[in-house]
Amino acid sequence: MGASLTVFNQKGGVGKTTTVLNLAAAIARRGLQPVMLDLDPQAHLSSILGEACTGGTSMFAFYSEERKLAGLMRRIEFGGHKSMSGALLPAHAELLKVDTLFGKGPNVLNRLRLGIAEEIQAHGSRPVLIDCCPMLGVLSLSGIFASERVLIPISTDFLAMRGALHLEATLGALEHVLKRRVERRYVLTRFDGRRRMSHDIATQLEQRFGNELCRTRVAENVAVAESPAVGKDIFSHAPQSRGAADYEALLEELTCSGFFEI
Repeated sequence: MGASLTVFNQKGGVGKTTTVLNLAAAIARRGLQPVMLDLDPQAHLSSILGEACTGGTSMFAFYSEERKLAGLMRRIEFGGHKSMSGALLPAHAELLKVDTLFGKGPNVLNRLRLGIAEEIQAHGSRPVLIDCCPMLGVLSLSGIFASERVLIPISTDFLAMRGALHLEATLGALEHVLKRRVERRYVLTRFDGRRRMSHDIATQLEQRFGNELCRTRVAENVAVAESPAVGKDIFSHAPQSRGAADYEALLEELTCSGFFEI
């Protein structure tokens, strides 16, 4: 089975969508075909990639109509290069209805895990990156249940750090249900080395999470902030930028450590 990675934090604005997009692009640059799965009703990832859809052609149909994932996937070319492609399972605002319609029973929570195993990874290894909304509900729980591991971006501010500590407690509670430890890594984003607060937060996180905190830090970078606005990943928008180097280094760290096998 190919690897799957859920990107999640219970605080918004920490770089979840940007991280999914740029890790997927970095994977595609290695000649693989990643699958990006948008589970956020705000559909930011889908919007960046220019993939407008209806509820019936989005991940909402997977839940509401039991549509197959394979039938909802859309081919994506990174930077317009046919040789660097992947796929997107798009989101739609109707995903907001999932909690109300289906509750949080084991059938709905395990549906995504089974769909990925049977339709995406059964006939060949394709890395799957799951972009979750910041709310802890059916969608984000499904992403955690479906994935073998969770990557948690933390922007270098105290509210984001508090959110990470809260998420650590949430994952601990989920482990009683899953009957296993959820593998996790924390990555600092929007890191500004000129600010003392950034270094203070990094030190506190190192003390709290130890080896689960990535050595790679994604620096505060204009190109990273600009790229979503022009519908591009960082490698297509500014391949020589610090942001491109940081996301390539992050993928290298995750793969070389054995955390994310692609």
